[in-house]
Amino acid sequence: MKRFPALALAAMTAVGVIGSLPVASGHAESEASPIYGVTIPPGYRQWELVGVAHEAGLGELRGVLGNAAAMTAYRAGTLPFPDGTILAKLAWKHVPSSEIDGAFVPGAATTVQIMVKDSKKYPATGGWGFGRFIDGKPVDEAQHQTCFACHQANVKGHDFVFTRYAR
Repeated sequence: MKRFPALALAAMTAVGVIGSLPVASGHAESEASPIYGVTIPPGYRQWELVGVAHEAGLGELRGVLGNAAAMTAYRAGTLPFPDGTILAKLAWKHVPSSEIDGAFVPGAATTVQIMVKDSKKYPATGGWGFGRFIDGKPVDEAQHQTCFACHQANVKGHDFVFTRYAR
């Protein structure tokens, strides 16, 4: 019973600090991801919060941000997402809070992950291009080859997007 409030508190804490923490650096001039050619979009840190996530076993807190096209689609419940939708997932190691027993806060940045919807450019992957970056640099091709397979296996019925809108 105590576990749920602690996780909820950790999620709320993460939401509160997402905009104020550094994340693996990345800018418009970042290198493009292999396979998809996705780069880190300029100004992504000013996008709206879609939701937060915590995956068991990874020890990370994650926040997902969406550009204007993404947020319009989420609010309207539009699926599939329209071309021009971009989602940015920011991830940090979670560390125990020094102020609140049982709570966790973001620690060191781990990755920035980008999904870009362009049905003409990415028809073989459900219309999505993927980019995963560590310290502003794309990870290798082998890691990018796993992106669509995971999304296809787990969230095909939600236009290949894991994150639901946290209203």
